[in-house]
Amino acid sequence: MSAVTEKIKILCADRNMSVEELAAGAGLTVEQVRRICESDKIPSLASLIKIARALGVRLGTFLDDSEEMGPVVNRHADMHTPVTFTSHQTNNNSHMDFISLAARKGGRNMEPFLVCIQPGTGKEAFSSHEGEEFLYVLEGSIVVHYGTEKYMLNQGDSIYYDSIVDHLVTAHGQTEAKILGVVYFPA
Repeated sequence: MSAVTEKIKILCADRNMSVEELAAGAGLTVEQVRRICESDKIPSLASLIKIARALGVRLGTFLDDSEEMGPVVNRHADMHTPVTFTSHQTNNNSHMDFISLAARKGGRNMEPFLVCIQPGTGKEAFSSHEGEEFLYVLEGSIVVHYGTEKYMLNQGDSIYYDSIVDHLVTAHGQTEAKILGVVYFPA
């Protein structure tokens, strides 16, 4: 069981919330929530945001080890192990590894991540959730599928969008890309 899955179960138990109630509140199916709760993998970012909303907690609640109220400094030498989110529709791993850049910051409204994007398999799923996202390409190139549009971004390019619109971010071609991603999730 992943630490994220354990936190979801603990928060549900604390609130006397059933799987059915969590699914309804998160806008997911009961089957999706059961798959998430029984998995040792971390659910997709979109699903996790919806679950956080239904439980009335920040997204960071699932990723925090401890909280600090002041500034949080991340040193390159101390970077944490990446988190790989999975699709709530399948058990396949995602093509993106996330390193939280503010995991210890208490009371935050933004979630900054360093994201390594592997070349896709073609089975990646679009996601949508409340909030906004800002992406800045550090290395390589990415393709952002946003609604019916496609945007190609190269090193130094950025994009800012409303994440309620279906979106998918993939590496361009067969080369890994690295981006800075900031997700804003309204409380």
